[in-house]
Amino acid sequence: MRAFTVYYRIYYMESTVTNQKHPRGLYVLFFTEMWERFSYYGMRAILLLYLIKSAADGALGLPEDTGGAIYGLYTSSVYLLTLPGGWIADNMLGQKKAILWGGIVIMIGHILLAVPGNNAIFFAGLCTVAIGTGLLKPNISSIVGNLYPEGGARRDAGFSIFYIGINLGSFLGMTVVGYLGEKVGWHYGFGAAAIAMFLGVVAFRLNSKHLAGLGEPPEVKGSPTFLYVVAGALVLMATLVLTGFLDAVELANVMGYVIVGITILYFAYIGLLDKSLSVVEKKRVGVLFIFFIGAALFWSGFEQAGSSLTIFADRHTDRIIGGWEMPASWFQTANAFFILVFSAPIGALWIYLNRKKINPYVPVKFGLGLIQMGFGFFIMYWAAQYAVEGIQVGLGWLVFTYLFHTLGELFLSPVGLSTYTKLAPKKYYSQMMGLWFVAASLGNLIAGLFSGNFSEDNVAEMPALFLQVCLFGVGFGILMILFYKPLKNWMGGIE
Repeated sequence: MRAFTVYYRIYYMESTVTNQKHPRGLYVLFFTEMWERFSYYGMRAILLLYLIKSAADGALGLPEDTGGAIYGLYTSSVYLLTLPGGWIADNMLGQKKAILWGGIVIMIGHILLAVPGNNAIFFAGLCTVAIGTGLLKPNISSIVGNLYPEGGARRDAGFSIFYIGINLGSFLGMTVVGYLGEKVGWHYGFGAAAIAMFLGVVAFRLNSKHLAGLGEPPEVKGSPTFLYVVAGALVLMATLVLTGFLDAVELANVMGYVIVGITILYFAYIGLLDKSLSVVEKKRVGVLFIFFIGAALFWSGFEQAGSSLTIFADRHTDRIIGGWEMPASWFQTANAFFILVFSAPIGALWIYLNRKKINPYVPVKFGLGLIQMGFGFFIMYWAAQYAVEGIQVGLGWLVFTYLFHTLGELFLSPVGLSTYTKLAPKKYYSQMMGLWFVAASLGNLIAGLFSGNFSEDNVAEMPALFLQVCLFGVGFGILMILFYKPLKNWMGGIE
């Protein structure tokens, strides 16, 4: 136990190399990100329920497929918009101003969501939050890295502290916003998210002096052509929906095909057509493409947390504790809780195995992450068998599902992000990092569309649907483990 405590202190608070304290700027970013994640995950926890529950419950009462498509479009857009958000910071505003303005835009979006009785304002709020999050999210992480120009263990520890802020904010947000939304009123929950983002903006603005010299505007401004293209695409999509040419489900499907098509063409161009890259670099791009597929598949299952698993919690789970009914959205807090509990032990495990020279190769870790995600859905397959019979299941089914999903995340997500930074060709470094977020975007979109199958008229299909996700996750995970040697060889000596 003493060794574990010592490791926790080292891993989260201090560097073993320099024994220096972290810069104050880290804690400015910690609390800014904590309040932003409070608002994002808090609102997301109740979003699908608000979309599909009946008007008698004060919600919109949309069909499950429409609500799931809107949910998927929103969560997918948040990650896609990190690409123009990063571009705006690099070419126009700088990271600090991008964070400040992103936070303000997010706050305005949540205020719009909190306005009752007007669907047009609500959907405008969703779009506004997505734009603001795309502006804030990539740039706050960039400044964390800039706080540690020397890199090394101290930088890793700094990111670990920052990661605590992410998960602490998501845990508190889902708890507070989930309770207010389900038990008091949906728009009270959205209003709480707005207050949280206001606190984040104030904390950042008042303490930005601790970030002096970091994230300043570029000396040479970039051409706004890229922004015109992005704005044009957004206007086109809005026009297609508002004119009735496409409904939400059709738009989500089209967007999925577009993301897949662009990704394949992009990887094909870099890996096959760019003659400036060496054979080794092209093989590494091939490995990154395989990891992209695995990541998109993982997130398509993992992000069921806010969609199909929340529907299951709401309709098929016995949430009565001592005569009090727990909000369905609270189950999503399990992920943040398990992250806080298991991040350090798993980090310690990799260090221990590395010292013993038996640390698994990256493809193996990736495969194990997918298998654990799949196993979580195998648990849901059995839980759904009871639901088909009209029996409400106990809390433990979902809790253990989230446990395995969290362990899968800890195996796959940090490893995948780190691997992308190592394998990406230098001339495509930032673009490849953007593609990692595109995998999450595609996964979120698939998760939203998948949840459209969970209508009350389709309960009998639930076990098969959960088993389908299980088989895809476990199957692809096994393939990555079986073919780890050629994948390792294609990585060109990078561990």
